[in-house]
Amino acid sequence: MESILIKDTTREQREKIVARALNVCGGACDFCNGCDNIGGGRIDGIFEPYINGEKEIAEINAEYSRGLVKG
Repeated sequence: MESILIKDTTREQREKIVARALNVCGGACDFCNGCDNIGGGRIDGIFEPYINGEKEIAEINAEYSRGLVKG
């Protein structure tokens, strides 16, 4: 498995990583109830800090699990 860490990826690669991960169910994220989003709209926006190279995915997922980040 290739590294998904910010230091090992480009912005373009991180965009693809997020898109691929969110498309695992095969549907669009718009008003999806998956990912514990409870119909809260697009969830891909919470991964912008990762795409921008500001936070690792693990940090964002941990914050989301603790309710600190909303989709």
